[in-house]
Amino acid sequence: MDKIDREILSLLVRDGRLSFRELADAVHLSANAVAERYRRLRDDGTIVGVRALLDPAALGRSFEAQIEVKLNADTAALEFEASLRHIPQIVAATLMTGSFDYALRVACTDRTELMQVTETLRKQGGVRETYTRMVLREIRLSNGL
Repeated sequence: MDKIDREILSLLVRDGRLSFRELADAVHLSANAVAERYRRLRDDGTIVGVRALLDPAALGRSFEAQIEVKLNADTAALEFEASLRHIPQIVAATLMTGSFDYALRVACTDRTELMQVTETLRKQGGVRETYTRMVLREIRLSNGL
């Protein structure tokens, strides 16, 4: 991977809808050369997918929080992760080191829904403890490319 590949990746991280022509103009190559680099980066696993990032507030879920979860000793990580797929308010789950096992990012309509999500986590089994913090503001940054 060279400097041009990193520049292409940086541009795509900011806007994954850029055309090969737009990328080519930005990195001073032909559209065909950029397309070939894109295919290589996709084929070697550097680019693993392109997806739409949704704004939870636009979907009526402007109340965001982080819930840290401590699992019971006999709860498997994969089992817990599978159970999260049935809770639509959970946006992301990160397996962590430290006092808690997971950090969950949730987007809810209000405090009542957040409380319901927390209770669902506790009732589904396998969760020993939760610690919830509300998100006041998030600043999205590039991933350092």
